[in-house]
Amino acid sequence: MNRRIVTLLAALAPIVVLGILGTVIKVPFVALGPGPTFNTLGEVGGEQVVAIEGTDVDDTTGHLNMTTVAVRDDLNVFEAFGLWASGRQGIVPREEVYPPDKSKDEVKQENDADFQQSEDSAELAALHFLGKPVDLRIAKVGEDGPSQGLLREGDVLVSVDGKPVSTVGGVQEAVADVPPNTEVPIVIRRDGAETTVRVVLGARPDDEAKGYLGITPEEVPDVPFTIDFNLADVGGPSAGLMFTLAVIDKLTPGELNGGKFVAGTGTIDSDGDVGPIGGIKYKLIAASEAGAETFLVPAKNCDEARQGAPDGLRLVKVENLDGAVDALEAVNAGADAPHC
Repeated sequence: MNRRIVTLLAALAPIVVLGILGTVIKVPFVALGPGPTFNTLGEVGGEQVVAIEGTDVDDTTGHLNMTTVAVRDDLNVFEAFGLWASGRQGIVPREEVYPPDKSKDEVKQENDADFQQSEDSAELAALHFLGKPVDLRIAKVGEDGPSQGLLREGDVLVSVDGKPVSTVGGVQEAVADVPPNTEVPIVIRRDGAETTVRVVLGARPDDEAKGYLGITPEEVPDVPFTIDFNLADVGGPSAGLMFTLAVIDKLTPGELNGGKFVAGTGTIDSDGDVGPIGGIKYKLIAASEAGAETFLVPAKNCDEARQGAPDGLRLVKVENLDGAVDALEAVNAGADAPHC
């Protein structure tokens, strides 16, 4: 073989080896990027994303899109570098998404459970907003708790310590500042009749200065219609706000979005409080690329959202459900809305 060729091959050998290794060696990172968006007013796979049966549903147009973050795992060196260099993806340690003490299946199960919870909370938040009946029932009475023998599973809570309650959070707030060993009147509905039960609060196991009832309440819709959410292979709790708005839009006249393209994100609880989420930068990109004009941002995500907002996308700050509805009405009327 020609000596010059041999010399050239010898010089290129390390580069070739590095190239091969770069395609084989996996890095302990995952890539986060824009995921698919779904119009909660529309259909997926021939089914309504938010399906309401048993009552009249208002016609809706435009978009109320929930947004997601895509996760890419099992990256080699070249893939990780290429995704990072694209500017649309972020590279984070794998353990932030897949903790070392959990399998991928376990992480998926947790995400699925969070998604189911977001659906339940969205339904309840919407029903409370619309003034629809929701029973606040006792799902469990602690065996050794202060309510044992006094309250029963299935009792419907009406008021606690003189404060009307309709949500789980309302029960917690009613006793939050009441010290242990205080007798508290609990008005319940049992077997169709209201009665008052007096419970002496115990000391919370995690904070002995605070009292607790030792019950697990749950909210149960008491409406003659059903609400189903039909999205598969989506996990996490961040669809709550947009699901809630879709239910409200379908059960009230007019259009929350003004017939335009609104996207957003945020957890929600049955009280209507909107909480922060992860990956806001990538959700903003996904929404903008899908055609959104307005994006509903949880208030605690505003600082991060401002830094990564695509040009032309209006960021509307949202702290709770009432604020989200008011903000959309303001946007539709051409008035000022809270912004990040």
